[in-house]
Amino acid sequence: MHDFGYFEEEELGKPYDVGLLRRLYPYAGPYWRLYLAAIVLVVLITLVELSIPYVTKIAIDRYIVPGAAAGNQADAAPEGKRFLTVSPVTPAVRDILARYPDLATLQTDPETGEMSARIPYEDLKKMDRGDLARLRKDDLSGVTHLAIIFLALIASQFIFNFCQLMIMEWAAQRIMFDLRLQLFSHIQSLSVAFFSRNSVGRLVTRTTNDIQNLYEMFTSVITFVFKDLFLLVGIAVVLLSIDWRLALVCFTVIPFVLWASFVFARHAREAFRTLKIKLAEINTRFAETIGGVKVIQAFRQEQRNYRRFKTLNRENYQAGMRQIHVFAIFMPVIELLGSVAIAIVIFYGGRRVLGDGITLGALVAFISYMKMFFRPIRDIAEKYNIMQNAMASAERIFQILDSRDRIASPSPDKAVAPPARIDSLEFDKVFFEYMPGEPVLKGISFKVRAGESVAVVGPTGAGKTSLINLITRFYDPQEGRVLVNGQDIRTMKTADLRSRMALVTQDPFLFSGAIRDNIQPVESPLSEAGMMSVMKAANCKDLVDRLPRGVDTALSEGGASISSGERQLLSIARAFARDPDLILLDEATSYIDSETEVHIQEALWNLMRDRTAILVAHRLSTARQADRILVVHRGRIIESGSHRDLMKRRGFYYQLHQLNGG
Repeated sequence: MHDFGYFEEEELGKPYDVGLLRRLYPYAGPYWRLYLAAIVLVVLITLVELSIPYVTKIAIDRYIVPGAAAGNQADAAPEGKRFLTVSPVTPAVRDILARYPDLATLQTDPETGEMSARIPYEDLKKMDRGDLARLRKDDLSGVTHLAIIFLALIASQFIFNFCQLMIMEWAAQRIMFDLRLQLFSHIQSLSVAFFSRNSVGRLVTRTTNDIQNLYEMFTSVITFVFKDLFLLVGIAVVLLSIDWRLALVCFTVIPFVLWASFVFARHAREAFRTLKIKLAEINTRFAETIGGVKVIQAFRQEQRNYRRFKTLNRENYQAGMRQIHVFAIFMPVIELLGSVAIAIVIFYGGRRVLGDGITLGALVAFISYMKMFFRPIRDIAEKYNIMQNAMASAERIFQILDSRDRIASPSPDKAVAPPARIDSLEFDKVFFEYMPGEPVLKGISFKVRAGESVAVVGPTGAGKTSLINLITRFYDPQEGRVLVNGQDIRTMKTADLRSRMALVTQDPFLFSGAIRDNIQPVESPLSEAGMMSVMKAANCKDLVDRLPRGVDTALSEGGASISSGERQLLSIARAFARDPDLILLDEATSYIDSETEVHIQEALWNLMRDRTAILVAHRLSTARQADRILVVHRGRIIESGSHRDLMKRRGFYYQLHQLNGG
C-alpha cells in the first residue's frame, strides 16, 4: 500500500545494515586521507599503550628484581631463594664485597670462567644504603632510563591522541556540514504535499538529532573500533608471547564475555529504537504546542495537552530507564568478568612465580594487560550504542533523501524556454484530487488573457485554492493540462515559471529578520529608491515610518510582532518587488477589519494594474471589481461572467451575494 510520502516513527531495518554503511561511505569518501591518517595514529597509540606495561616488565625483571628469570638456575636457588648477582670486576665492588664477607657467595661460571658474587635479597637490608646504591649503580641507571622512556611514551601518547582527535573532529564536522546541506536542500525541493503529510517536529529531528547521531559515529566509531580491535589483538599476542600457558588460562573468560555482549546487543537495540521513536514524537508534540499555543490557551486545553505530553514524556522516560537497565547489568558483568580474569592471573600466575615458572615482571605485566583487555570490550559496547543510534538515524535520513515526492521538472534538453512574459493562462479539462477517490476539481476549463483580472468565488471546499496550487505547480493535475502561453507548464522548469508569478495568501508568512530581507528578491536587490517606491505602492510607507529602523527593522518569527493586516501589506510589497506578470491572490482580505481592508484593496489594485490577476475571493466586494468572475461549486465552474451579468442571471452567484449581505 502506498504511504503517500508519510513517514511513521517505527522500527526500521537492522542494527548493522551494510547497505546503509555503503550509502554513508560517499559522505566520508572525500576525507579518506584524513581517516587514513587517523587510523595510522590509532595504530601508533595502540603500540604505545601496549609498550607501557612491557616497559614495566623490563624494569622489574632486569633492574628492580634481576636474577629472577625463569629457569636460570645459576641465579635462583633450588629452594626458591632469589639473589642479587654482581660482577666483582671493579675495585669499588670488590671493596663492598670485602666489607660484607658473610653476605656474598663467590662462584665461577664453568664455561666462561668469569667470577660473580651472589647476595640473597633478604640480606640486602643489612648493607649500608650507600654501599647498596653503589653496588646497584647499573640497576639504578637502567631504571632511570626506562623511566625516561616511560615518560616519553606517555608524552607521545598524548600527542598522538590530540592529533587523532583533531583530525577526526574536523573530518566529521565537514561530513555533517555536507550531509546537513544536502538534506536541507532536498527538503526544500520536495512538494507541498510532502509537508502536509509530515510534521515539522519530525523533520526538525532529522536535521538535528539524527545528523548529530551520525556525527558521533563518524568521530568515535570508525577509528576507535580499529583501535579497540588492534588493542585486543595486540594484547592477546603479547600475552601469548610472554607466557602462553597463563594466557590460555586467562582467555577462558572470553566465551562468557561474548555471550554477555550478544545478550546486551539484542536488548540494547530494542531500547535504542524505542528511544528514537519517543524522541521524535516529543519533538512533534512540542512543535505542535508552540504553533498552536493560541488555540490551546483560548480553548483552555492546557491540562489536556499537558496530560498528552506527560504520557509521551513518561514513555520516553521508561524507554530511557530500560536502556539504563541494560547498561547497568552489562557494565558490571564485564567488570566482574575482568576481575575474575585478574584473580585467575594472580592465583595461577602467582603460583608460577613462586615456582620460578615466570618472572615477577611478567606477572605484573599480565595484570596490567588484563585490565587493558576489558577496557576495549566496554568501549565496543558503548560504540554499539552509538552505532545503533546512527543506523536508526541513517535509516530515517535516507527515507527523506529517497523521497521523490516532488514536482517533476523536465530534463534540460526537453524543457521549454521560459516565457519572457505570461500572455495567457489556460485550464484545459483539469481533474485534480489530493487523496485518491476524493476529486476536488472535475473537468475545469477556462482561459485568462494578459491584463485580465479573474475572480474565483464559491463556498468553502469548492476547490478555489486548488486552482492556485495548480498554477504555481505546488501540485500537478491527475488529468488535463494547465497551459501558459499555450504550453503545458509541466514542460517548463518550475523555477522559471514561478519567477514570473507572485502569490499573496490569506495568511502570509514572514521570516524572522529585517523587513528588507522579507521583501526584496535575492537575485535582484532593490535600491533605496526602488524599495521606497515599492513600500509606497503597497501602502506600507506609514508602517515603515513608524518602525524604529524602517525597512531594516527586525521581525520576529512569522511576523508575529506586527498585525495580520500589516503582514498582508508587506506580502503585497513582496509581490511588487518581483515585478511579476501574473498575480495570484488567495483570500487576501479574509482576516482583516474593514478599515485595513480599504488599504489592502488599494494596494492590491495598484499591484494588479496592467498585470494579469487571479483572485480567490471570499468577500464578494473584492470579486465585483474583477473583469470576470468564475463561480466554482463542488469542483466545477457553474457560472462565469461579470458581476453585473451574474447578478442579472439570479443564479448561484446571486445567492452568494445575498448571503453576504447584498
